[in-house]
Amino acid sequence: MDNKILEIFIPGPAGRLEAKYYKSKKNTSPIALILQPHPQYGGTMNNKVVVETFHTFMENDFSVCRVNFRGVGKSDGEFDNGQGELADAAAALDWLERENFDNSQCWVSGFSFGSLIAMQLLMRRPEISRFIAISPQPNVYDFSFLSPCPTSGLMVYGKKDELVPFNYINELNERLSAQKGIKVDFQSIPDANHFFSKNENALVKNLDKYIKKETALY
Repeated sequence: MDNKILEIFIPGPAGRLEAKYYKSKKNTSPIALILQPHPQYGGTMNNKVVVETFHTFMENDFSVCRVNFRGVGKSDGEFDNGQGELADAAAALDWLERENFDNSQCWVSGFSFGSLIAMQLLMRRPEISRFIAISPQPNVYDFSFLSPCPTSGLMVYGKKDELVPFNYINELNERLSAQKGIKVDFQSIPDANHFFSKNENALVKNLDKYIKKETALY
């Protein structure tokens, strides 16, 4: 499968965005955009969790793209405290949709800082039908903008996340669970830390199960 993964450059608001792209053979396949962790803490689209997520979507026959935010890798520009990164994500989704205009579903996923950008993008793009947020940080970032959260999705976190106290995850779970018309699944990986070190397989199993369940009707 790896020989079908293309290195591409997407036109972004601050210049070119470096990305990796896999196109399914089916024109009506669902699409997914995967967003990287924080650029100022070494985050790139080649982060292990991002790559594992990318491959899980590939193996479920999605056309999928992962992208380096501005100033990361070969992407133009410089870090912009989230606002510019959200604009980058929107540009990447625009490109992905143009390449796959007959897609059956549109998903967005992000890891850590990337999960914040993914959820902000979700609020602005009604065509997004599902999301996966991996290691969200509600103790660092304000997720109150999810009121209401417009679509169902999955939030996955490590039970031993050293960066996010569990009570913050629990509060977010309670708030989203109270909303009508959507279902946000919260899944914990028992021995996993924030980065899922040595627990990547358990993470992939969770992602794969959720993706298969939510695409079964399409």
